[in-house]
Amino acid sequence: MANQFTIEEIQNVLAKADQLYTSNEVSVALDNMAVDIQQRLSDQYPVCLSVMIGGLIFSGQLLPLLNFPLEIDYIHATRYRGTTSGSDLHWMKYPNISLENRTVLVIDDILDEGLTLQAIVKFCEEAGAHQVLTAVLVEKELNNRPGLQQADFTGLTVPNRYVFGYGMDYQGQLRYVPGIYAVHGL
Repeated sequence: MANQFTIEEIQNVLAKADQLYTSNEVSVALDNMAVDIQQRLSDQYPVCLSVMIGGLIFSGQLLPLLNFPLEIDYIHATRYRGTTSGSDLHWMKYPNISLENRTVLVIDDILDEGLTLQAIVKFCEEAGAHQVLTAVLVEKELNNRPGLQQADFTGLTVPNRYVFGYGMDYQGQLRYVPGIYAVHGL
């Protein structure tokens, strides 16, 4: 479970954090991603699966920029459960929409080790998806990624640090922050 923080502790993490991207820089990345996704999927009528909880804010800002027919659902699988290191994957919610013979766009906040996204892509393929593509707001710069190696659509890259904001959390906190930050000292 998530750690319990005081308001002061949460504010202190944010105050000491290094801002990597401003809200405006994130908006530009979203606009660019939307153009790329539109070019590739506008004739596909895709199912767009937001990965909860991290993909919530990103999906909520990306999907209105896509000007073509699509369906929206969500999937909830997590390895972190409010901590800073991943463990076994826990499936919390599967999509309600059938993925059979559909193009699926999985929308998540970050491509870190890629294990969760890899498992979600595998689930979609096993559910009969014709094609599965991934979109992440942030890709972490890693030398050896054990899971999914690369997203099909990526907004921004970040160094190998613990990041939060725009849906990404620090121990269950700070998802709502309108920029992308790296935790000081991590």
